[in-house]
Amino acid sequence: MCGILAILNIRGTEVEVRARAYELSRRIRHRGPDRSKIIVLEVSSGLYHVISHERLGLVDLSDKGRQPFQMIDDENIFYMQNGELYDYWDLRPELEKKYRFSSNSDTEIVGMLYKEYGAGNFWNYLNGMFATVLIDMNTKSFQAGRDHIGIIPLYYGFNQDGSLFLSSELKGIHDQVIEVKQFPPGHYIDETYTIKRWYNPSWHNFDLIPTGEINFEELRDRFIEVVRREVQGDAPFGLFISGGVDSSIVAGIVAKLIKKGDIDLSKRGMRKVHSFCIGLEGSPDLHFAKKVAEFHGFEHHSFTYTVDEGLDYIPEVIYHTETFNNTTIRASTPMYMMCRRIKALGIKICLTGEGSDELFGGYLYFHKAPNRVEFHQELIRKLHDLHKYDLLRANKACLAWGIETRPPFMNKQWIEYVMQIDPKYKMINAFEPQMEKFILRKAFEDLEHPFVPQDILWRQKEQFSDGVGYSWRDGIIKRANQLISDQEFSQASTKYPVSTPRDKEQYWFRQIYSSYFTSESAVLTVPYARSIACSTEKALEWDEAFKKNTDESGRAVLAVHNDAIKEIIQQDEDRSTEDISKAQEHFQL
Repeated sequence: MCGILAILNIRGTEVEVRARAYELSRRIRHRGPDRSKIIVLEVSSGLYHVISHERLGLVDLSDKGRQPFQMIDDENIFYMQNGELYDYWDLRPELEKKYRFSSNSDTEIVGMLYKEYGAGNFWNYLNGMFATVLIDMNTKSFQAGRDHIGIIPLYYGFNQDGSLFLSSELKGIHDQVIEVKQFPPGHYIDETYTIKRWYNPSWHNFDLIPTGEINFEELRDRFIEVVRREVQGDAPFGLFISGGVDSSIVAGIVAKLIKKGDIDLSKRGMRKVHSFCIGLEGSPDLHFAKKVAEFHGFEHHSFTYTVDEGLDYIPEVIYHTETFNNTTIRASTPMYMMCRRIKALGIKICLTGEGSDELFGGYLYFHKAPNRVEFHQELIRKLHDLHKYDLLRANKACLAWGIETRPPFMNKQWIEYVMQIDPKYKMINAFEPQMEKFILRKAFEDLEHPFVPQDILWRQKEQFSDGVGYSWRDGIIKRANQLISDQEFSQASTKYPVSTPRDKEQYWFRQIYSSYFTSESAVLTVPYARSIACSTEKALEWDEAFKKNTDESGRAVLAVHNDAIKEIIQQDEDRSTEDISKAQEHFQL
């Protein structure tokens, strides 16, 4: 993972262009603290393309892996990438028959795939997470694009002279362009300045409701292969374990791969896998994460923080995550604090559980989905928006400290496989016990050789901002009420006419955000829709209570837990008091 910055079709002298690129690229150097490199290319007299790369060395740690690359077999092709390509070692043997390699960097195959499949088409052969820029000086053309789901951030805009600016983060270019925007996932732009879609899977079609059958063994085996691919690299890696089912499954797979010999820790300078969790003292995540780590024999690190310590960090968290969204800031702050501690240990890569809830309907409000059609369409909406929320948080909060996060649940082929499963199997009432993400849990239930301890495997969903400790959210709201007076808040629509804050917490976050990023277009890069427990605004229609209580915390749907218990009880009126107690215990109220 790295930081990239590009300015295409910029006028000036070579010295001026290079100096400008250096200063802008320096703003995102936290993403790639290891090395920097700039290439300036003259398109015509006084007109240049410039690409700048801030490197975080993870694959081929030598200088040979330094970017941007210049292709050996066609020295007029230059390219750079922020991210990882997971099928590099599968593709390399065939590409070596035709092209010369200068390194073991996964990025080096980008130019070869461009030569093989041509402009526009080669994007379909990039399998991983990436934001990529390629310049072909043979034709004075360029291509810049983003991965299928938006795991890697990318922003763009044009200045008054028509120059195109691209940056891994908003802060790199927000004051250089007329209007700054998030680059859409699954798209690319070329020298015509036309943004074109390269990723168009069947699950993008809202009217196509899948009918695929569920095969638990195949589901398990496919995800194991995804994790095997995504854990590859040369640098030491770790695991984020929240104690929830998603990160615990990833941890369980890694433990089994090590035992099988598919992961050689010694080659990466590791003796044990380090795992990490953070929370307030006594928070549920700390307890369950430690249990998972001890089950697998990991070197576990439980970090604690106080509410006041977290509140102190919020201004810099907003600067680095470039958002004022409530739940994103609530969850980003402990993650940001944790990564500061991880950096001191020399870990550069951590696998996470992000994205599972969007694939399987894991959020608690999905208990209220009225039917399989609306359930599936909500999954599509969630996946389309994920780059504005959890993927943004996991990337930016961690790369503020030079830590790369890899979310295996967001693998392109895996998404396509899971999204072809009939949503009737994902609905909460599809199986007994009635619980979100049942099919994922069941696929990894192995009583003889467990991936995950049983009580963790069937632990109910906790949002990260809640799992670190409920008093964290309460502390934020209390601080906002202390800082923002009623008089000040009454003027919110005047001071902030675009995306007007709806409560004092939003006002406080917005106030900080606007001190860093002043333009209206920067404000519009942040999602503003109403939500309950991380729902989309459309899902508020599922329940009248949702419309009245749009709190993004998971606690907003405590009634969902109670209703779910009642539904289980009503299915068997003869249940004993003991059975009812077990049902309540099962939902961990």
